[in-house]
Amino acid sequence: MANEEDDPIIQEIDVFLARSLLEKLYLFQYPIRPASMTYDDVTHLSAKIKPKQQKVELEMAIDTLNPNYCRSKGEQIALNVDGTCTDETSTYSSKLMDKQTFCSSQAASNVSRYAAAVYKKGELHLTPLHGILQLRPSFTYLDKADAKHREREAANEGGDSSQDEAEDDVKQITVRFSRPETEQARQRRVQSYEFLQKRQAEEHWVHLHYYGLKDSRSEHERQYLFSQGHGLAENTELIKSPSEYLMMLMPPSVEEENDKPVAPSNVLSMAQLRTLPLADQIKILMKNVKVMPFANLMSLLGSGTDSTAVLRCIQQVAMLVQGNWVVKSDVLYPKDTSSPHSGVPAEVLCRGRDFVMWKFTQDRWVVRKEVAAVTKLCPEDVKDFLEHMSVARINKGWEFMLPYDEDFVKKHPDIVQRQHMLWMGIQAKLEKVYNLLKEHLTPKKQEAQSAHPLLVSGEQRVNMAKTKVKQNYGQLEKEFQKQKAEMKSSDTSAKMDVSNIRIKEEPVSDEEPMDTSAYEGLNNGIVNGLHAEEDSTDALNGHLPGGCIDRVAQELKAFVSSTFKKQFVLTLSELKRLFNLHLASLPPGHTLFSGISDKMLQDMVLDTGCKQILVPFPPQTAASPDELKVYALWEAGDTYDQHRQVLLEIFSKNYRVRRNVIQNQLSQECGEDLNKQEVDRVLKDCCVSYGGMWYLKGTVQS
Repeated sequence: MANEEDDPIIQEIDVFLARSLLEKLYLFQYPIRPASMTYDDVTHLSAKIKPKQQKVELEMAIDTLNPNYCRSKGEQIALNVDGTCTDETSTYSSKLMDKQTFCSSQAASNVSRYAAAVYKKGELHLTPLHGILQLRPSFTYLDKADAKHREREAANEGGDSSQDEAEDDVKQITVRFSRPETEQARQRRVQSYEFLQKRQAEEHWVHLHYYGLKDSRSEHERQYLFSQGHGLAENTELIKSPSEYLMMLMPPSVEEENDKPVAPSNVLSMAQLRTLPLADQIKILMKNVKVMPFANLMSLLGSGTDSTAVLRCIQQVAMLVQGNWVVKSDVLYPKDTSSPHSGVPAEVLCRGRDFVMWKFTQDRWVVRKEVAAVTKLCPEDVKDFLEHMSVARINKGWEFMLPYDEDFVKKHPDIVQRQHMLWMGIQAKLEKVYNLLKEHLTPKKQEAQSAHPLLVSGEQRVNMAKTKVKQNYGQLEKEFQKQKAEMKSSDTSAKMDVSNIRIKEEPVSDEEPMDTSAYEGLNNGIVNGLHAEEDSTDALNGHLPGGCIDRVAQELKAFVSSTFKKQFVLTLSELKRLFNLHLASLPPGHTLFSGISDKMLQDMVLDTGCKQILVPFPPQTAASPDELKVYALWEAGDTYDQHRQVLLEIFSKNYRVRRNVIQNQLSQECGEDLNKQEVDRVLKDCCVSYGGMWYLKGTVQS
């Protein structure tokens, strides 16, 4: 009481409620600018609003004559956004970034407690705010610039050979029949992000006229902030009883609860979850997580939970796969439900998902095409199954998402055995439904059941290798002695003439060759291939007869020539690999087994009309010396020789090149406009594409 007496009322102010601008008054905030830097004097070019969404966009001019304005940057941004066109769709018609757009966002969803106040002659006039909007610069022009950039990139890379692209798979077309939408499905659809975005896009913009702060129209509108009538009838909202006034000051808790974000119906907090029975807790966790190790499940259930009870409950809602628990299919797809993608009933979905789960009990990898071929389900359903329990790996397939839980398998062998029996029953049903062959399934099952690969010691590997070598050597020795006897019986000369040896002619390997260098002699450098016995009368090692030397050169030249006519560009390492494969296809005693050195191989490459291309590899390359030597066939005798030579000249100066650069250079050098098929032919002969760039064959670093 003493404090109230010491605080006397010094003035009473009448409060009036102005209703003229009700549901029309907005408060604009510019959070990126201080209050001292307003936009009052900035030229406003346009304004528009979506009233239902309370979304506003303002276009304001930029002072391009200001000394702080970078004109070159403005021109560059305008060029990136609009390109060289100057039509009506251009964002910046002056070819200069001379304006910026401000886009609004709601600062508060509930503005019923906010009002704009004007004090005049001892009276306070309040007008309720319809919305509080914060305006920030919009950068949608950057999206347009990115779109232009992607279009240019696509134009540059357009028409690339499909050499590095897989052929499009034949896609199965699924006929879907729409069903009556349930109330629950309708609510989910209405609350979805796509539906809200669609509704927002449906509302049309309302274009407005902007009037400055000192404009006469603004002065006129500002008068509506004052209450037009001072009678009590106009201000009945301000005449409240004390209890009603307190309720207005402190609204009930229901309003606070409405302000809280509403969680999805399938989301529970951990505190709410632990109030449920143990079986329900496990079911909800497994339904949301889908795959979980037993140790993680115990940690989520909290301390003090009996592991035996958890094991008893988990087997009701999940199956053991790779030592981890995967939620059962009938938990995810209850009875009388259907696929959201294809409308397939839950029974068929459960059978298909069980097949995927069973496949993961056999192996860590699953191929989606195989699953789709067996289950005959649409690709979207199969993808859902795989995403529940695995991760996609490029060019490999789908790998089970969790590692094998060896600890659980060791601690609970009885559970593992029981789950194994359940999977045996499921396998029998799947074999019957999908007509699976047991001989195709049993090997995979046996391989998958071993948790660890078979370990072989080094000594065992050496012994196995020795045994295999002895077997191969004995077979080759018998064949060689047989051919040797045939040659001796047909030759009356005391000294065997190597030129009379009959050599089995076989086609050259179709595999790609690589490049080589030059040779100095028959026995220089590292020797490829195998040597004959030293004491053999027809040994081609050491000093060879003149006819034999010619024969070796002819055979080697034939191999190099045919290989380069097929591949055009090769590295030395790849050519050596292909030459060794060619030797392996020849019969024992062939003249090429005399020993071909790297030097001789490279020299023969140059003799057959090939040239070495000095490709400027990057300084940090990890390529071996043999991989750095690149050779190409200079003249093949067809109409594309000139085009290939121009292409090789380009790669003698560049490690990698874009397609448009190659096409322009070919057009300039050859003096004609090449069509796409001709350019593709030249590129396919000599190059490979990777990451939108073109490289000579064999020069792409892994």
